Amino acid sequence: MVVGTIRAQTPVPSSRVASIKITGAQKFPADQIISASGLKTGDVVTAEQIQGATNRLAALGIFSAVNFRYTAEGDAINLEFQVQEAPTYPITFDNFPWFARSEIGDAIRNKVGLFTGEAPGDGTMVDQMTAVIEDLLAAKNIKGSVTHQLLSAPVGNGKEMQFRFEGVPLRVQSVQFGDPVATNSERLKDRVPDIKGQPYSLFAVELFENEQIRPLYTSKGYLKPKIGPPETHLIPDPNDPRQTAVEISIPIDPGPVYSWKGVSWQGSLAFLSSTLDSMVHLNPGDVADGIKIENVWQAIESEYARRGYLDFKLDAQPQYDDRSHNVYYRVNFMEGPQYRMGAMIVTGLSVDAEKRLRQVWRIAPGQIFDEAYYESQLILLAKPSREIFGDMPIHYTEFGHLLRPDASRHTVDLLLDFK
Repeated sequence: MVVGTIRAQTPVPSSRVASIKITGAQKFPADQIISASGLKTGDVVTAEQIQGATNRLAALGIFSAVNFRYTAEGDAINLEFQVQEAPTYPITFDNFPWFARSEIGDAIRNKVGLFTGEAPGDGTMVDQMTAVIEDLLAAKNIKGSVTHQLLSAPVGNGKEMQFRFEGVPLRVQSVQFGDPVATNSERLKDRVPDIKGQPYSLFAVELFENEQIRPLYTSKGYLKPKIGPPETHLIPDPNDPRQTAVEISIPIDPGPVYSWKGVSWQGSLAFLSSTLDSMVHLNPGDVADGIKIENVWQAIESEYARRGYLDFKLDAQPQYDDRSHNVYYRVNFMEGPQYRMGAMIVTGLSVDAEKRLRQVWRIAPGQIFDEAYYESQLILLAKPSREIFGDMPIHYTEFGHLLRPDASRHTVDLLLDFK
């Protein structure tokens, strides 16, 4: 976080604020930023008070940088706050079954200025949000505290700000599924203990939905199932008021079963279309098994990695025909350059051990870099391996590795560090 000042001239001891302007804001309304600064038009302020307002804005966490500048008009000044917005993240309320998500969100929106439905990674705004949730708990006489942390979302590659209650123990007593496919699945029954009998956590339930329920449906051709959000029902324990059980019901709308219609390839130079077609183990009219489809994309990515295409990306776009319930894929390849082996830089081994490692390493400088081979060797090198070092007395407890591609030369150096 950066806080700075830009002064148009030496300030007078105190000045009346004739106007306040905000520049650089995109997501946050200027009038709310001004309100959060604590200043308003007509105030008589010193430079220290302006700096204090700048500090307050910077402390919120929603700005990565805040500066101010002003111009003087007699004994008055025109003040400008220049802000750079910081990333904000979706929020989740992990184990608050006493409230609907919208109820908590509305309470925060009513009491926390500049709240847009997301949270910064840190700062006083997150603290204010925490205090609002604690007030909601106190109003229901629920004793406990609220913590927050930024973590990876259970679905996708993003992050989320999770608020979590620490207090009354909450255990999952039962789990119900809103569709027969899930209810009758023996495999899913075996995985229910992942959440049943465990502390109640919305994060854990969503992870279960994504890793267990969704693959069950996509493997049967239900490529667009609607799963969740989970519904909860509280059951207080009459024998111990400090314990509360939670019943979970997971709504599921499976949607239609899709059939495989085919695939087209665009942008592939390294492989012929016929070679790519041979990797697809589905025939037109087959149930569009989502697991098999994902395996096709992974197999193609692996083949490209074996051939040195470290920057390769695959974009598979399904084309759904919701009248005939067929799906056709258009797959675009971004191959990037083909990399060859550069230098191998080894640190932390004895001269003899390093010589042995270089002797068994199968990719010579200038040869196409095989990432699959590289990954297999990392597994062996994670600890001293007879397969690599034979009977040599090798001892290390830490192993670090790094690939250093050179996009201009299309080579990749390998750095191996043993400690």
